Amino acid sequence: MKKHILSLSLALLFTLTAVAQFNKNIVVAHRGAWKTNGLPENSIASLNKAIEEGCHGAEFDVHLTKDDILVVNHDHDFYGLDIEKSTYAELLTKKHPNGESIPTLEAYLAAGMKQKKTKLILEIKTSRISPERALEVTSAAVAMVQKLKATKWVEYICFSYEVGKRIHELDKKAKIQYLEGNKPPAELKAAGYTGLDYHFSVYKEHPNWIAEAHKLGLTVNAWTVNDRAEMENLISQKVEYITTNEPELLFEVVKK
Repeated sequence: MKKHILSLSLALLFTLTAVAQFNKNIVVAHRGAWKTNGLPENSIASLNKAIEEGCHGAEFDVHLTKDDILVVNHDHDFYGLDIEKSTYAELLTKKHPNGESIPTLEAYLAAGMKQKKTKLILEIKTSRISPERALEVTSAAVAMVQKLKATKWVEYICFSYEVGKRIHELDKKAKIQYLEGNKPPAELKAAGYTGLDYHFSVYKEHPNWIAEAHKLGLTVNAWTVNDRAEMENLISQKVEYITTNEPELLFEVVKK
């Protein structure tokens, strides 16, 4: 009986430990930890550096190619090629300066899932073709996350309000933050969003939104904050996360 209880206790401890492995800090590396390290934005190398530095999250952007391959890149163009109007094979003719090809979403998630410390903050990039195409990207991205069983690593962000609502329809438990900055916290909550992720200037225009969001149980992130004073100001307001091109600086500020 004692052995049985001990086994159950150890199993419970293992489960709790597995659930609580992700870094509990404020730092989200915008496009990975690229700037200080001279790495390509949104490359697997910049993701790995964000993981190495101990960031809570690494943010990245997802597009759909002409032949329906999900790829990771910030801009709509990849070294002169329009991603949405190019095939994946055409994109492979270009390289990042470090020799990497444009990562597929599948490869990027696989790299991120090799560890359980840093969250993968997946932005559905707004389509330049049509709002309907953006919803296709959304459905494909959520399906890929589910196929790879990556849901505990991934949180979603988006500028399109409809994209966030679609994510919620596809995965009721998904963590979703809205980027555009034009919706009050209560409206986001009602639509299935779990947080705000607004440019830091929005919180100055609406100084009550951080407190309102917290009362509703929503998380608050701010982008893209690269200034020490602005970081300190947001930390004093108890935001959960800050997205920055300067994760090393933000770690310095947090540790003061």
